[in-house]
Amino acid sequence: MGDGDGTVIIGAGPAGLTAAYELLRHGEPVRVYEADDVVGGISRTVERDGWRFDIGGHRFFTKVSRVEEFWHEILPDEDFLLRPRMSRIYYRGALFDYPLSAGNALRNLGLLEAARCLASYGRARLRPPKDQSHFEGWVSARFGWRLYSIFFKTYTEKVWGMPADRLQADWAAQRIKNLSLATAMRNALLPRRDRTDVTSLIEEFQYPKHGPGMMWERCAEEVARRGGTVRTGAWVTEVRRDPAARRATAVTLVDADGERTEPADHVISSMPISALVRAMRPDAPPEVRAAADDLRYRDFLTVALVVPAEFSFPDNWIYVHDPAARVGRIQNFGSWSPHLVKDGRTCLGLEYFVFEDDEMWRTPDADLVAFATAELERLGLVKPGCVEAGYVVRMPKAYPVYDERYQRNVDVIRGWLAANVPNVHPVGRNGMHRYNNADHSMLTAMLTAENIAHGAEHDVWTVNVEQDYHEQRSPSRHGTGRDAPVVPARR
Repeated sequence: MGDGDGTVIIGAGPAGLTAAYELLRHGEPVRVYEADDVVGGISRTVERDGWRFDIGGHRFFTKVSRVEEFWHEILPDEDFLLRPRMSRIYYRGALFDYPLSAGNALRNLGLLEAARCLASYGRARLRPPKDQSHFEGWVSARFGWRLYSIFFKTYTEKVWGMPADRLQADWAAQRIKNLSLATAMRNALLPRRDRTDVTSLIEEFQYPKHGPGMMWERCAEEVARRGGTVRTGAWVTEVRRDPAARRATAVTLVDADGERTEPADHVISSMPISALVRAMRPDAPPEVRAAADDLRYRDFLTVALVVPAEFSFPDNWIYVHDPAARVGRIQNFGSWSPHLVKDGRTCLGLEYFVFEDDEMWRTPDADLVAFATAELERLGLVKPGCVEAGYVVRMPKAYPVYDERYQRNVDVIRGWLAANVPNVHPVGRNGMHRYNNADHSMLTAMLTAENIAHGAEHDVWTVNVEQDYHEQRSPSRHGTGRDAPVVPARR
């Protein structure tokens, strides 16, 4: 238990707000400071002119029962929709079912190309690539080069901004290990059935009717109602520490009232771990700051285009594997929830994976709307001239990048924090520099709250070591994370 100052929580995304709610459940005082003017982090719902946009798409599906219970404690059942899961892959003007359907794939590929794909698969099984340390070698060894090039290569390169033969294989080995060609064909040929044992094959999921931000807006209200503080527009600029006592003692923040310093028994941080290191006062040692500065992020922007409902499609999103198009994925917000769109219209969200401050990130909104409109028309998903309005939403630091040095950098930072400020607790995706889903971020926060309130000794860094979480349920261990590809470090 704290000695009176309570816990300061940096960031009001899923991890930060879950930590606040759980600490209040345990009787611990909390103050939450969010630099942005809205709560939810990447799980926010952005509203523009009455349209609502989900940043990246958030399916509410988890194998962690306490996370499921939390969701339904915050929102009543009537605020959830049960939505069908549907995604397809766009390639060469055709839409392929995902998961693969034998008949659909055969029609789209044609007999000749299908035969070539099977022959390519056979060659890969007889003479697999010698180097399977990278994404390209690992996947083509299991699917054959032709299927790899159609269903894996282009989209992966769009997401991470580099050739797939420079991506390490770790992510592929975890994420698609159960989706071998044999498994895909079996699922394509056998009758459809409950597939929740393989997360990538789930057929329905829960979704808050006004988008995921609804969950976190309501959670923030509950935190305030229970006596906690949630302040937006409050930027934590410094974490003050006492080197002799080996503890953080306070945070300095800037908000509409100016700059001030507030004491803290504990600090829970969901801000990027690199920013946490740079905020330390006195400064962290040079080698720790260097590790923080070497961490990278992939950024994200959505161009949302309003079109007549006739151009809607049933998919939650379509993966664009056409290398001629820059867009990586297209959401149909109306397929997530009719409450996100307006009668007679839908909104299509074209998702672009970028680096902050590159040319596309700096492009003016009007030019991005025109560019995205042209891509949507060129793909044949809408008729020319039907786009009625457009909006741009930028999301910095959406994905922590796993380069060749990231693990060492994180280990250096973790070790220094544990030795010098053990009452500073990183949680969540950016807080821990881990490419995780919201349920994993929430679980790290729940365990951290128990550590603070009851002196528990949960190691939150082991939460997502269960590699089977997204593929098959493991009765013996819990885990909710996913790894991103390991990519080459900057030279």
